[in-house]
Amino acid sequence: MQIIKSADKPTLGRLAAASASRIIRAAISARGFAHVIIATGASQFETLNHLVQDRAIEWGKVTLFHLDEYIDLPVTHPASFQKYLRERFLAHVPPPKTFHFVSGAGDPAVECVRLNSLIAQTPIDLAFVGIGENGHLAFNDPPADFDTEVPYLVLNLDDACRRQQLGEGWFESLDHVPRQAISMSIRQIMKSAHIVGSVPDARKARAVRDCLQGPVSNLHPSSILQTHPRCDIFVDEASAALLTP
Repeated sequence: MQIIKSADKPTLGRLAAASASRIIRAAISARGFAHVIIATGASQFETLNHLVQDRAIEWGKVTLFHLDEYIDLPVTHPASFQKYLRERFLAHVPPPKTFHFVSGAGDPAVECVRLNSLIAQTPIDLAFVGIGENGHLAFNDPPADFDTEVPYLVLNLDDACRRQQLGEGWFESLDHVPRQAISMSIRQIMKSAHIVGSVPDARKARAVRDCLQGPVSNLHPSSILQTHPRCDIFVDEASAALLTP
């Protein structure tokens, strides 16, 4: 794992997007296609903003997997991750080869079976991730399951995770924040050949310190990223404030 510090969020996003672009283009050059896991949330705003402006990526050769989604949240809701990706990503790039969305409607167990069959035999070139205020990776809140090999899971969201979603302005009140989500598992994320993490803002500073410089523990789920050989975590001055040199 490597930590890359930037002065501000726009620079963080530009550097993270440039790193991701190199990985995607290299995969396409080597094999003719790329497989990418794409994340959402406020942490990804600047990274995606720069990524969609990169005209060197042949998106028609890229298959994308959606990282996570709330259960029973309409796709028209402002907090829907599917809505987020359609508006902030797909509307700005040529159509990808395939985009496997996570659907929070219907039976979540059935949806997990569908997604698991799609990704089980798919080597992933790149995963975009963030780090939650509680240290979560995707929606794997502490104490996270570091052992399951199941690619997608139905997970209960803890109060700290739900308060983060409220604090970011996605919901009107805590009662409106869903209590469950379908999320990619820790082990599935870690199977990615490369990981690019974007983690801006002062509210993430404690999680950045605990997860990137503390012991690897399922109480700080993103700490597992320390063990990945090709993981680059991009932080800004605010989120890096508690890191030791």
